[in-house]
Amino acid sequence: MRHDIFGQDTTLASEAALSAWNATMRAFLAHGAATPTHLAATLQADPDFALGHAAKGLFFLLLGRRELIATAREALSAAGAAALKTQPTPREMAYVEALSAYLDGALSRAVAHLETVLATCPRDALAAKLSHAIRFVLGDSQGMRRSLERILPACGPDHAAHGYLLGCHAFALEETGDYAAAEAAGRAGLDTCPDDAWGLHAVAHVYDMTGNARAGLGWLEGREAAWAHCNNFRFHVWWHKALMHLDCGDTGAALALYDHEIRAEKTDDYRDISNGTSLLMRLELDGVDVGDRWEELAEVSMNRTEDGCLIFADLHYLLALVGGDRDDAVTRLTSRLYRDARASRTEIEQRMARPGLATAAGLTAFGEGDYATAFRHLLIGRKDLQSAGGSHAQRDVFDRLCIDAGLRAGFLDAAETVLDERRMKRGGYEDGYAMARRSIIARGRRIPAE
Repeated sequence: MRHDIFGQDTTLASEAALSAWNATMRAFLAHGAATPTHLAATLQADPDFALGHAAKGLFFLLLGRRELIATAREALSAAGAAALKTQPTPREMAYVEALSAYLDGALSRAVAHLETVLATCPRDALAAKLSHAIRFVLGDSQGMRRSLERILPACGPDHAAHGYLLGCHAFALEETGDYAAAEAAGRAGLDTCPDDAWGLHAVAHVYDMTGNARAGLGWLEGREAAWAHCNNFRFHVWWHKALMHLDCGDTGAALALYDHEIRAEKTDDYRDISNGTSLLMRLELDGVDVGDRWEELAEVSMNRTEDGCLIFADLHYLLALVGGDRDDAVTRLTSRLYRDARASRTEIEQRMARPGLATAAGLTAFGEGDYATAFRHLLIGRKDLQSAGGSHAQRDVFDRLCIDAGLRAGFLDAAETVLDERRMKRGGYEDGYAMARRSIIARGRRIPAE
């Protein structure tokens, strides 16, 4: 029996396969672009490695693309066939069961299988990172934190993934409002693993949530090597830098990053679309003319209206379609949301219903200039928006749209209430956006009613 880089028993057939598998796990933890290359080498060296096939399926499902579901099912079938030949360990089979649950639309059950692994093998960093990633999709920040705090005592400085796990903990701490601890954990993780882009970005989140954009720019400056090796996650880190420039009032720098980094590659990955749409919308809410940039995002998003893999993705496709005035595609996407919401067979479809339908209606109304209707729907949607997944920083575009819709509709008191709730969620901190809106409210109250 061989042992992987984290000390876990593995049924890999050769040292070559083990070396490729260790490289796969390290690359995945680092959001490395080389992850699929290493995994392919693993399965080429050992085609009967059930865990490798299960990981492949889970990696594909996390991409949130309907056309990849069939590939994930093929991976599950390959894992099952391999298991009949090689007698995987219970730990390895738990990954196969997690993949099966995810394919059934039971993401929480998939997490439960991974947590079963961690209960007996707390040093299994791959299970920890996959649990973290799926909880991120579910918006389960408290679960992220609990999971990591259960295993970290067993994953000290001697553990090969110690820095990456600190980065995950940093993100969970930030998402649960413990900003000082999050910053400390993220910095410590990066000291241990200099390519830990997730931990670096967790510290960027801290600066976003505490309204300290200039310090955030200072944090990212000179650390580009920490995310240069990444898959498309590198675009997301550039997105954070653009948000910081926007908060400092440097819209030119934000647009330059949009053109030369964030949308330098015109992909249709939902994470890249979410970066682009949310930045353009923030810019427009601040009165910036973004030119024809919506056109490219809308054109790409027109082909994703039937995905239905994640409500987070669908809402950003909808933002692109509203921004690009693609009315027919807006109708197609919202009609599909209603169909999925009526079915509500899976956790994903349940999220199409709540917060999906209300938020989608709010976005559509905002695009039509019906700000009173937009405000009412976005107000309803934001009550459950955490379950759409993503981070506070990513979901904040919907809060901003809700607040701005309220202001444009003349609902100053109600918009101020949302601003107050937003401030509480951020530990009492406010950013440039919030201060500008409070000034608008103050001016509005000084204008006598006609």
